[in-house]
Amino acid sequence: MARCRRAPSVAVMTTAIRHQDGTGTVPAVVFRDLVKVYNGRVTALDRASFEIARGETVALLGPNGAGKSTAIDTMLGLRTPTSGQVRVLGMTPAAAAAAGKIGGMVQTGGLPEGAKVSELIGLFRHLYSDRRGQAELLRLAGLTELADRRVDRLSGGQTQRVRFALALAGRPDLLFLDEPTTALDVAARREFWQAVRAVTDQGTTVLFATHYLDEADANASRIIVISGGRVLADGTPAQIKAYSSTRTIRFGTPAPDTSELLGLPGVSDVSASGNVVTMRSADGDATLAALYALGRPVRGLEVGGGGLEDALLALTSDDGAGPARPATGTAGHPASGTAGHPASRTAPTPHKPPPSPVV
Repeated sequence: MARCRRAPSVAVMTTAIRHQDGTGTVPAVVFRDLVKVYNGRVTALDRASFEIARGETVALLGPNGAGKSTAIDTMLGLRTPTSGQVRVLGMTPAAAAAAGKIGGMVQTGGLPEGAKVSELIGLFRHLYSDRRGQAELLRLAGLTELADRRVDRLSGGQTQRVRFALALAGRPDLLFLDEPTTALDVAARREFWQAVRAVTDQGTTVLFATHYLDEADANASRIIVISGGRVLADGTPAQIKAYSSTRTIRFGTPAPDTSELLGLPGVSDVSASGNVVTMRSADGDATLAALYALGRPVRGLEVGGGGLEDALLALTSDDGAGPARPATGTAGHPASGTAGHPASRTAPTPHKPPPSPVV
């Protein structure tokens, strides 16, 4: 495959956040004007606001240091905001945790050495009045074959699976996952998200942060983008991707010259596999006009929007300023769909106390 690349250029965009539709149901999360300042000088959250309805699966995305982990820790009751309000299932985070309503996997914290996987899961189960069965937890987390292994002899990925099982032990109404698939291989990641979908099918609300954008695209019903402690955008994966100004242009042509095509206006990347060409352009109209001006045969033309990575770069870049607006495709059409057939998009809508929900 031939390939040429030019350095990309993106602009900053911002957007108003989306709120719930007022159905009267108490949201799973209310995060209102949250500010968190560390040591009096490092602002991790800067008036961040959003709501999460019950039953949603929401991805929290943004660059390193954006405030994602601080936001999750605040919702779990592990950190106290400097100002603002946070409610979890209609309660304070501490009350929700004490009631055994929430579970979480965070990036820090270890497991007790010497205990077997089955022993540790069994201990956690018996700290909850409403709990999942041992066999169910082992199956959901892919640990059935590892039940008799000591936790200090597990790999990094296997340890993550144990944390997942512990987070699910009390049948939480709200599950927080902070970089949950770190150290998991491709097959284990796929099995993990199958387990998450099984849990959400039972009514659990899920909020997760990840650097694997394909996971967010495939598994989230909604994405919240945070950068610099602020919410920049909030919508479905398709709506977030619409913020990218990049267009993907795909067509067939005999013996394509990638160097020639890279010189077309707006083009930043060209790849060719046989006679099929894929180009990425910041100006689809100008690129198409120049492409046809070459006089080359062009067959099976498709014009699509950029991916989630392009949209996040556009939203979180430090270049430029101003309100974010979903980009349009060539000739004013939406940013995805086969040429002449733009894709449609919807508008952006008395028992012993349980342990800490964080594992």
